[in-house]
Amino acid sequence: VRKPLPMDIGGFQKNSLIDFPGTIACVLFTRGCNFTCPYCHNPELAARTAGPCGSGSSGLNQLNLNRSESADQKKIFEFLDKRKGMIEGIVITGGEPTLQADLTDFIQTVRQMGYKVKLDTNGTAPRIIDALFDLGLLDYLAMDIKTDIDHYPMVMKNPGHLDRVMESISLIMAKAPAYEFRTTCVKPFVTPDIMKNIGRMIRGAASYVLQPCSRKVALLDPKFAAVDDHFLNADDMAALKSAVLPFVENTRIR
Repeated sequence: VRKPLPMDIGGFQKNSLIDFPGTIACVLFTRGCNFTCPYCHNPELAARTAGPCGSGSSGLNQLNLNRSESADQKKIFEFLDKRKGMIEGIVITGGEPTLQADLTDFIQTVRQMGYKVKLDTNGTAPRIIDALFDLGLLDYLAMDIKTDIDHYPMVMKNPGHLDRVMESISLIMAKAPAYEFRTTCVKPFVTPDIMKNIGRMIRGAASYVLQPCSRKVALLDPKFAAVDDHFLNADDMAALKSAVLPFVENTRIR
């Protein structure tokens, strides 16, 4: 059996106090995504156009990852080995991490080193998520809810995978040791009416986070940032929260 390729790493942030709730963590960014959200804040990762080190989205305090993918992965393991006791966990984000063939092996290695693991995902790989839960490899999972069911085809490269999104929602609510759903709020993908539909999709969820979309960073579609009506103010965000509260009591704006 051929060993899976090493993780396709687009960037690595040495420390973060905000990406993994209650945990001092580092953040690994993988390349490649099966969505085409025009407002994506990591366009070079989604489009696989970044070099091994990535740029912009992976933040400050990066490792100097500028060799082969396998060398990058080795360097990250060396970093984690040296930081035991100072860092508690690792966030694996993207892009979409579940596209990585070596994801399970990578997480197993990290867990064996004593680190907690948080995975960020768009929910299109429920079988992988389920396997990671069954193996006890995840401490926290964050799933992005892009919009309601009717509008999901606007951002998916393969709309036929829509049922996988709903399956992942059910799996996460049933099996995740800790989790949050989250939505980057931007029109036309999110409106008060759409938010009510999202609320029905995740009714009774433990945690739901709304975050406004920023236009101050590079987006996957630069033209999208030029349209004022796409972006929401504080009053708009409050209205979205009010729309979903009847379905998810623990909804907050980040």
